[in-house]
Amino acid sequence: MQELAKTYNPKDFEQRIYQSWEQDGDFHQEAATDKPPFTIVMPPPNITGQLHMGHALDQTLQDVLTRWRRMQGYAALWVPGTDHASIATEVRVADELFEKEGKTKEDVGREAFLDRVWLWREIYGGRITEQQRRLGDSCDWERERFTMDEGCNKAVVEFFVRLYRKGLIYRGYRMINWCPQCGTSLSDAEVEHEDVQGQYWYIRYPGADGGEGVVVATSRPETMFGDTAVAVHPDDARYKDLIGKTVVLPLVGREIPVVADPYPDPEKGTGAVKITPAHDPNDFEVGQRHSLPQVVCIDFEAKMTAEAGQYEGMDRYECRKAWVAALADAGFVVKTEDVVIPTGMCYRCATAVEPMLSNQWFVKMKPLAEPAIAALKSGELKFVPERFGKTYLRWMEEIRDWCISRQLWWGHRIPAWYCDSCGKVIVAQKRPLACSTCGATGDALRQDEDVLDTWFSSALWPFSTLGWPEDTEDLRKFYPTSVLVTGYDIIFFWVARMVFSGIFCMGKSPFSHVFIHGLVRGADGQKMSKSLGNGVDPLEIIGKYGADALRFMLLHGSAAGNDMRWSEESVISARNFANKLWNAARFVIMNLDGRTQFAPTDGGQAQFAPTDGGQAQFAPTDEDRWILATTARVAGEVTEALEKFELSVAIEKVYDLIRDEYCDWYIELVKSRLYGGDETSKRTAQAVLVSVLSDLLRLLHPFMPFITEEIWGYLGKDGKLIRDRWPAGRPDAPWGPLSDAAADADDAGAVARIEALKDVVRAVRNIRAEAGTEQGKKVPVVLMADAPPALAEHHIKALAGVSEVTVIADEKDVPKDAASAILKGMVVYVPLAELVDNEAEREKLLKERERLEKYAGQLEAKLANEGFTSKAPAQVVEAERAKLNSAREALEKTIERLEVLMA
Repeated sequence: MQELAKTYNPKDFEQRIYQSWEQDGDFHQEAATDKPPFTIVMPPPNITGQLHMGHALDQTLQDVLTRWRRMQGYAALWVPGTDHASIATEVRVADELFEKEGKTKEDVGREAFLDRVWLWREIYGGRITEQQRRLGDSCDWERERFTMDEGCNKAVVEFFVRLYRKGLIYRGYRMINWCPQCGTSLSDAEVEHEDVQGQYWYIRYPGADGGEGVVVATSRPETMFGDTAVAVHPDDARYKDLIGKTVVLPLVGREIPVVADPYPDPEKGTGAVKITPAHDPNDFEVGQRHSLPQVVCIDFEAKMTAEAGQYEGMDRYECRKAWVAALADAGFVVKTEDVVIPTGMCYRCATAVEPMLSNQWFVKMKPLAEPAIAALKSGELKFVPERFGKTYLRWMEEIRDWCISRQLWWGHRIPAWYCDSCGKVIVAQKRPLACSTCGATGDALRQDEDVLDTWFSSALWPFSTLGWPEDTEDLRKFYPTSVLVTGYDIIFFWVARMVFSGIFCMGKSPFSHVFIHGLVRGADGQKMSKSLGNGVDPLEIIGKYGADALRFMLLHGSAAGNDMRWSEESVISARNFANKLWNAARFVIMNLDGRTQFAPTDGGQAQFAPTDGGQAQFAPTDEDRWILATTARVAGEVTEALEKFELSVAIEKVYDLIRDEYCDWYIELVKSRLYGGDETSKRTAQAVLVSVLSDLLRLLHPFMPFITEEIWGYLGKDGKLIRDRWPAGRPDAPWGPLSDAAADADDAGAVARIEALKDVVRAVRNIRAEAGTEQGKKVPVVLMADAPPALAEHHIKALAGVSEVTVIADEKDVPKDAASAILKGMVVYVPLAELVDNEAEREKLLKERERLEKYAGQLEAKLANEGFTSKAPAQVVEAERAKLNSAREALEKTIERLEVLMA
């Protein structure tokens, strides 16, 4: 029988094991099976990306759930894939083209540029999937998808056409979010709002009749060139006489009306609002109600148009400075006010978004949102934690029509053609041969130049990856999926859109649960980013400590919906845990005498208590029954935690079971049997060691798959751990089945006795530690109990450094001058005289008293110095006071111990 390597080194086996899993098809799942389905679709990372800590957390959570359900006997399918990332990828390739060749995408043309993007994707697009393998992702790579592959493109076109034919997609001249840097429109969800320090300028618009007119407050004076009205609330008494009159746009000289509208808030600013229908969504709505003209004064490059007169061609912010100065010089600026202004930023490049009027394609959202809202309210869709359901609901109830067209080349091109001959718009799955209205063909039919929002294709991911719009076996088996694992930051971007898309196309929510996790923040609590210098490369951590240690740290530190802080110290602790498990497994394997199977030697049913008085092949002791029962109990608790998506709770329970109960207690309890001459006792201990270790590896496998699979290979098992069963009930007892009633009764007594034994050992160890007893010194112990438990004295002696154990029932027999510990149902006493060498201890305590008196005196003098207490920072003074209090407490305890010794 082979032995494990002496030292735990994940580099020796992680890559080998992963290749074995993948080559043997251990991740693959066919639809043709009677097993119940469990399905996860991976949130597709961008092909431009590299694995970061957010990916590592997100995918580790998914992998745990997939591996667990696979071991439970489910047809577990985890579908991987990548996203074409329309804006990010186009910008990346365009920048590379300019850097290497000095050309723009327009210089090379659409087709040639797209060829370059596909080539870039072929070279770099698989980088992140290789990194995912390093992490241990057990997804079905045979089913890997790409949001622009042929099947996904077919699904996107079909979805667009179906929505259009039901009147849910339309093209309109509407207010959109425009990113001047990326050069494309953005949906509302792609705009991130930041609080920016800015100003309100209070500017007077004189009355056209020579009157005072009105003062308005604006944070964007450069848009005044597009003003076509001033609005006031109809109930605002201050402006009743102005309604219906006109005021003059300062310096411009154009007259604009004063209109009554419910939009202005009389309590905000002056109560009068400048209306710029072409550059503000609220103003656009006011303009629609009052049939106001739409004057565009800022173009798609965020530069001023001819409407700005002498400022034409200036950047919007440069214009702002110059225009405000001119207004102030002319006496139109009444005052300024510093304020914090919520500003919409592009989620990609952080450029301030410009509201613009443009012809774009939109999805009509209200009819789609209603069934998606109903899915949550009916319980068909659940969020974990529940509070994120309210976030989803609020967004759905307040949703506006979704702008889905993007002024880019890389992406799913909009399946709409325009007839230049008659103006007909044709939406179809394929290019039409001729216009259905006038019969025009060829170049007269021109396809829309824009592509669809990346999220339009991502919204179909749970069913497009399974073959939709075809009625496939995969779709019937694996849809709806079981759970979506994702961060709270893309509930709007992705989750909500998948829900209404899934219900529209499939009639059901695409998943029953949405498991929300938080962000992995830097050690400083800030969001990880290159600019802050607090980012951590997961691959670097895997190289140093192994994938299992990284996975453990991420799982142990995360709680559903909450952010977590990165801690390399926690990764080191996780690696130390892996090392402890490795050493324990190595010890067990080395002490099996070459055995891994413990079936009865006569081929019959193994008996642990033969009735014929013969030699028992197995003789389980209390510690055997205790560890088997404890493992069964914890296995049930781990399963329950996983069912509730409490993965951090689950891994904590497995950790405690392995580190504390198995390594620190059970192995120590059975060592004497392994080294003793009783073959039956030894054989039983060996059998239980292997049986429990097997279940521990099963329990830990979803969390730390590499080390568990490697150790499993040394236990003589048939098949790999990844395809083995999940623990349910008691570990396999080598002495054969018992009735549940008998097992429960026997286990309960054994568990009680071993837990009592552990309490005694811990109590004695604590007493020894507090007294400073030398490690090798043996001490006597007295146990007082009315009904003393049947404890194994030899274990107490071996594990607590005890020379003899005396059990008493009467308090009069308690030894004098003894340290004690009160436990459940008993008291533990250790005579002080036996704990330490009194003379040596007295000398040590005298020196300690002298040191503490001197230290406390120094601190008292320092704090009595007014020069220190008046000049030092308050927190420094408080820290010194805390030190003095600690010194006084330590001195008091030292004096008390001296008094006891000298009594």
